[in-house]
Amino acid sequence: MSIGRIIETPACIAEGAAWLAQVEPRFAAALALTGPLPLRRQSDGFSQLLKAIVSQQVSVASANAIWERLQAAGMTDPAVVTATDEDSLRALGLSRQKARYAKALAAAGIDYPALRALPTHEVVAHLVAVPGIGHWTAEIYAMFSLGRADVFAPGDLALQEAARLLFDLPDRPRPAALARMAAGWSPWRAVAARLLWAYYRQAKNREGVA
Repeated sequence: MSIGRIIETPACIAEGAAWLAQVEPRFAAALALTGPLPLRRQSDGFSQLLKAIVSQQVSVASANAIWERLQAAGMTDPAVVTATDEDSLRALGLSRQKARYAKALAAAGIDYPALRALPTHEVVAHLVAVPGIGHWTAEIYAMFSLGRADVFAPGDLALQEAARLLFDLPDRPRPAALARMAAGWSPWRAVAARLLWAYYRQAKNREGVA
């Protein structure tokens, strides 16, 4: 099975945005508000997933501070995490649960280069098998670290709220309902996600001004 289009440059984002604006007038209107969408490509590998675990359920500032301590201690290397006990990880700012998750990720033996060649649903299946990695984290990894153009994260609350606002829905769509909506945005669902996130920020800023 093909892995589909890979987003590598801003031109890829612009192509996807133009396609979405053509098939959905509300996307065209949203794009007029947001302007060009960000590339947001990241590196792949162990450190990106560990960083995602660190970021779960804490503020951005807290996550950044903890991540800086982990980086300084060499914890971006799975072998170093494996050789470090949980108490030492907790001393760097991880909760007991996240320290366990970090150890589990380091022990998982994921072949990160091999993930690049797998279909997205297989990437997600591989990642969610690791404690501490849920569907949202796996989908975000596929979207930004692997550059998959046709992946979406229907469990993301900001995407749900953006869809409610943009499509004038009575309620925030549940993940299954949003996934059904997003099926119509294939093969550029990852660009649709970027557009919805950008639109959500615009909407929140407008509310703040009001």
